[in-house]
Amino acid sequence: MKFIIIYYFYFIILLFIPIILVILPADYFDYGNSICLSVLLFDVKCYGCGMTKAIQHLIHLDFKAAYTLNKISFIVLPLLVFILLNEYRRIFRKIKKLKKS
Repeated sequence: MKFIIIYYFYFIILLFIPIILVILPADYFDYGNSICLSVLLFDVKCYGCGMTKAIQHLIHLDFKAAYTLNKISFIVLPLLVFILLNEYRRIFRKIKKLKKS
């Protein structure tokens, strides 16, 4: 029974992360210093630089800003959604299996 509660808690956390990202404004992550090591150490942008900002703009359907920030975000966001949906399915299967036990 204890493990079912942990899986429910995990599911709730995974459910609220996308909801919070939708509620936050599109430019929420646009300000502040970079924490990317390649920028901090070598002053060179990597392929991941701007990904969080770009995905936040994509969530809010601001395609032009997302493309400007990071072009790869158009591939990464669908992959993240796919992974998240698979994780939801895995949690439901695990809960169902634990309830039968």
